[in-house]
Amino acid sequence: MPWLLTCSKLTLFTIAGVAIQMVGLSIFVFGFFPVKPTLPGHSGPESFQAPKCNSIQNETERDLHPHHLGSLYKELSGMPPAFDRLILMVIDGLPAELVLGKDGKPPSKALMEAMPYTQSLLANGMAIGYHAKAAPPTVTMPRLKAMVSGAIGGFLDVALNFNTQAMLDDNLLDQFFKIGWKMVMLGDETWLKLFPGLFIRHDGVSSFFVKDTVQVDQNVSRHLGHELNKDDWDFLVVVSDHGMTESGNHGGSSYEETDSLALFIGLNNDISDYSSSTHNIIYQVDIAPTLALLFGVPIPKNNVGVLIAEIFGYLADDQQLKALELNSWQLLRLLQAQMPGLSCRNYLCDGFSDDQESKITKCSGSMGKMFCCLYTNAALLQNSWMSKEFSRSKSKEDYNSAVTAYYEFLRTASEWLSRSATDKPVSLLTLGIAAMLMSCLILLSLLFNMCKEVYIREKYLFDLESATQTWYLDETFVLGVILILIVSMVSSSMVEEEQYIWHFVASTLNLLLLRKAIQCPPCGGAQGLHTLSKEQNKISCFRLSSIFVVLVSGRILRGWHQGGVNWTNLPDISKWLEQAGTDNIKSIQLVSCLLLMTLSLYVLLLLGSNKKFVLVIGFSFLMSGLLVLQHVTKHQDGMFVSSSYSTTTLVQIIYATLGASTFGTVVALPWLVSFSISEMCSNQDLYMSTSAPNEVQNKSLMAKLRDSLYIIGWTYISCWCILQLLLQQTINSMPILLLLVQIFASMLYFSYSALHHKPWVEVAAFYFLGMAGHFALGNSNSLATIDVAGAFIGISSHSTVLSGILMFMITYASPMLFILSMVMYISVKETSYLPSPFSADSTQLLKIMLGFPCLVPLGLNSILLTAYTIILLLMRNHLFVWSVFSPKYIYVCTTTVCVYVGVSVVATTVTYTYLVLGFRRKMQGELSHQQ
Repeated sequence: MPWLLTCSKLTLFTIAGVAIQMVGLSIFVFGFFPVKPTLPGHSGPESFQAPKCNSIQNETERDLHPHHLGSLYKELSGMPPAFDRLILMVIDGLPAELVLGKDGKPPSKALMEAMPYTQSLLANGMAIGYHAKAAPPTVTMPRLKAMVSGAIGGFLDVALNFNTQAMLDDNLLDQFFKIGWKMVMLGDETWLKLFPGLFIRHDGVSSFFVKDTVQVDQNVSRHLGHELNKDDWDFLVVVSDHGMTESGNHGGSSYEETDSLALFIGLNNDISDYSSSTHNIIYQVDIAPTLALLFGVPIPKNNVGVLIAEIFGYLADDQQLKALELNSWQLLRLLQAQMPGLSCRNYLCDGFSDDQESKITKCSGSMGKMFCCLYTNAALLQNSWMSKEFSRSKSKEDYNSAVTAYYEFLRTASEWLSRSATDKPVSLLTLGIAAMLMSCLILLSLLFNMCKEVYIREKYLFDLESATQTWYLDETFVLGVILILIVSMVSSSMVEEEQYIWHFVASTLNLLLLRKAIQCPPCGGAQGLHTLSKEQNKISCFRLSSIFVVLVSGRILRGWHQGGVNWTNLPDISKWLEQAGTDNIKSIQLVSCLLLMTLSLYVLLLLGSNKKFVLVIGFSFLMSGLLVLQHVTKHQDGMFVSSSYSTTTLVQIIYATLGASTFGTVVALPWLVSFSISEMCSNQDLYMSTSAPNEVQNKSLMAKLRDSLYIIGWTYISCWCILQLLLQQTINSMPILLLLVQIFASMLYFSYSALHHKPWVEVAAFYFLGMAGHFALGNSNSLATIDVAGAFIGISSHSTVLSGILMFMITYASPMLFILSMVMYISVKETSYLPSPFSADSTQLLKIMLGFPCLVPLGLNSILLTAYTIILLLMRNHLFVWSVFSPKYIYVCTTTVCVYVGVSVVATTVTYTYLVLGFRRKMQGELSHQQ
């Protein structure tokens, strides 16, 4: 068959397709999630003048002593600072509803009694509380930036959250430092990384060891008494950075996660009604301009927030208008930077003429004209009210009109600037999509070529010249699944509840396989149906039983976690077990560990050959499993893991044992298997000729290759499951066992299916089970379900790389497990249609063995990646683009990485094993000829 692709060409085309996909994906990601444009430098005295009225230059600021600079700011602003000291207490993950209540209702009695002092301040009008809406992603670092700079961070800040760098943008802490404030920091070391060198004293603790819920708090509380009695500081450490879901996660955009608290204590306000002081809603970015004007420093340059009106109730009316004017000037400067050419005539510098004061107009037209019109109206109304020097007290209506006009301009400008930070270059995005489309076509063409080659080989081998290719229901369904998945991506609700689709797809395909197993018993071959009826019944029983086990396991997994976003409140098995108590969960975890180890060892011993190697490998696996059991029994109490030295050391020993046994098995096993003449003769079967020594040797090579891949594949599967028992939440121990059961049952079914199913259908079935298992472990398309806690198990000090790898392994435990199982799948599949290991082009064997296990995951993922990229581009202006579609795209991209890694491991393992065994076979042949 000269038209067939060689193994080398197939490899090169596959690598080229993947490389093009990576390039296209990179272009799209950096175009769709751009680094937010910011104005360089810091605000100075010019902030207290109208834009482009350059009567004060920044150079003046550099020559002034910090205290003189503070006096200059006070003089220019026309407003005395309200306070001279600030305590900013940031509480990680505190939902506002715990303090202020929700939907107009106060918090529960238990919560109010838990914080009596705070509630008394609110009740007596000595504090004002706000529901400060945080923008997604709701993780610490971007939320801290928003509070101190007033700027909207980029969506990819969720990744930078784990590797915080010094903040270079204009912010409140730099402004306080410039006027000579002495600052102290106690708590999360993220502040030290963002603002190095600004604190005269600090004691930072890593907050990423999230299962330790007391260390950071104790680190703060043990210093408070001492610090509060000192008078050498101006700024010490009430707000929260974000909320959290009922399960304690955050990162998404649900109400619970974005509902953060802003509590201002010590204000002289006239609010005495508890309801009025607790049911206000602001945006988190509004904190920055409010604090800046309260303490008499310039508003940070890139702020998009709006000052909070009630906080400035202590000021005179003209000073409140001045505060609104300063906020408006700052936003107008930012608008001019974002919209080159924006100019609101000359009244910003020249003032207003008498005939302009009555020209309050209705604003419309382009955005530039709209902003100028809104600002002009506010400025005219302020000027009109200010001109009535002797009747201001009687013109409250004019004052309220000016305030309303300013807030209309401020809110409109703030909303537009928040959106403009995410503008996307469509031409660049289109280029990225074009590259991904090209990659998708390359991979699908290769997959089609493989299907055609296998069909021709089977047709030739089994003398099916007159047969026509027929599409069976399972094959049609797999193709239909692709269409279902693409269509579902358009709906935000279906994206949020994607787990239902994968569970349906996996269970339906297995039902179709069950139907086919009932209708198509194994072929009896040349000896006839009657002769082999007993053996057929046995095989049919195995097939039906195994597929039934897969279905039952899948149904239990489906009910284990009520995943998704909108229906997490529904009952499921995990919630029922949690209500039953941690002792029951612990018992299930121990039983799951024991059953997993027993099942894995049983499957390994089924091989029957290479008993020495089997015993050594099984023993190393058993040692790792026993160490995990020790960790489970001694160091886990259901929710929290001790971060003691002994615990960390034990986990690191487990990591080393699993890594060494896995790597050692993969590298050493192909070199240690024996090629004896007796084994060669004993491995003959119906397809072998007893009079052909070369065929005997080739068959022996094939048998050794399959045995080696069986053991290596088993090692990958079992060690990965043991590792997940260590890393996953305690409640997920039984799902890990069920995933292992599904893999082994599927292996049993397909090993007895001969050629009844197309290879690409079988690999697709594994892929579907892997994705269904991904959601069965509690994952979703919300960033809130990422298990950050497990990413620090066994890490003695914070490492972004190591914790990132562990987080990836936890999140993609199921997809990676099923991709790695392809090594074992290759070893158990029917190989009668494969070319001889030492035919004219022996690499054809390697190509056909690896073709479908590698190309099917790459092809499926390529289709879904490309389709969702196009959908994301179309949805770029959708209301839920950042809350639903963008988090989903992060998962799609990470799934792509998972497929790349898994397929690379499978391809490298099989190729290495094949080449080593081939080399040893060749060397043995040369030695036998010499003898």
